[in-house]
Amino acid sequence: MHLFADVFKFAYNLKFNSTSLLVTRNLKYSYFVKNIQMVNFDILEKLYKKELLENVVPFWLSKSQDIKNGGYFTCLDRQCNVYDTDKFIWLQGRQVWFFSMLYNEVEKKQEWLDCAIQGAEFLKKYGHDGNYNWYFSLTQEGKPLVEPYNIFSYIFATMAFGQLSLATNNEEYAEIAKKTFNKILKKKDNPKGKWNKAYPGTRQLKGFSLPMILSNLTLEIEHLLDKELVESTMNECIHEVMEVFLRPELGGIILENLNLDGTLSDTFDGRLVNPGHGLESMWFIMDMGVRLNRKDLIEKAVQTTLTLMDYGWDKEHGGIFYFMDRKGFPPQQLEWDQKLWWVHIEALIALLKGYQLTGSEGCLAWFTKLHDYTWKHFKDPIYPEWWGYLNRKGDVLLDLKGGKWKGCFHVPRGLYQCWQTIEKIRQSIA
Repeated sequence: MHLFADVFKFAYNLKFNSTSLLVTRNLKYSYFVKNIQMVNFDILEKLYKKELLENVVPFWLSKSQDIKNGGYFTCLDRQCNVYDTDKFIWLQGRQVWFFSMLYNEVEKKQEWLDCAIQGAEFLKKYGHDGNYNWYFSLTQEGKPLVEPYNIFSYIFATMAFGQLSLATNNEEYAEIAKKTFNKILKKKDNPKGKWNKAYPGTRQLKGFSLPMILSNLTLEIEHLLDKELVESTMNECIHEVMEVFLRPELGGIILENLNLDGTLSDTFDGRLVNPGHGLESMWFIMDMGVRLNRKDLIEKAVQTTLTLMDYGWDKEHGGIFYFMDRKGFPPQQLEWDQKLWWVHIEALIALLKGYQLTGSEGCLAWFTKLHDYTWKHFKDPIYPEWWGYLNRKGDVLLDLKGGKWKGCFHVPRGLYQCWQTIEKIRQSIA
């Protein structure tokens, strides 16, 4: 079966023969695939763009907005019905960010901006305690359900109001973003604060997730921050991600938790590897490398991407494992062998950016393999949006399109990032 052909026919019923997705023209960085033919980036670009704008965006725009109370429903089943009305702050923020970004970067559509503003107003009114400590979840009407223990509520509130401030020139939105960002920096050493369940002093670990996400957040709101703060935060994130959590002595993989002094912890948490987190962080680092004009940083991120793909790939059934143990012991997470949507989509972004920035043949080879797996297993052939949860063999575990952890973010952001990166590749080889 030729590369991509079944996926494209399946998704769009295009009229072409099985070889039309591959071409024989010379690429700037030649990487030959089956029959010494190569990927047609023109078709790829159209695929990702069409899936975003004609399938995924209309789904969230038309099915998730709570017109009565404000904000968004994220618990949506396969047929687009709301099955739970609780609202999760980090997912509310992500959707505000996404529709603001679409308005800023793709087209000045009023319905996109209106969608972002109504969600932001709901967050502004109900999402925090009055001092920008952002709750984890609310009722449909906006009453607090879960205390502000989760740093990701803060992260995505910052992203939301930062991006929306660009769209609206609203100074209040900008101030909310800046004040929340400052709270994040103050909470770095103990993100959960008084809600931290760990007994103090016995086993003190630091996590990868915060420096990883800050490497993206800092660039997202750079327009609101002092130059010195941007540079110091970027340098700290790069150091933590690429010099501390990235472990050459373990073959170049990234760990989720370390002792406070940066040494290894031989515990469940200390042995934990989340390939998806590592892969997502690498395209953040590539973006930082572009921003700082650091070719060395980009190349190291590309190599790490390839290492993580090889490490995390399920050689028996395909796809990327959710959790792994660096010593090969049984992980404590019972869902360790599931295949999750966000892991695969973030990996697609990293591989495309790696190819676009360096011409890495390894990145293109992995992208073609991962693209086939992702579009075959995660895309719903009948209803809009994508599935999020597969078992190890690639069968759908939950046919929901959104929930407590899956909302309007990884699928649409991933499609957008892939579309834009493929466009750059296509332009470079024209």
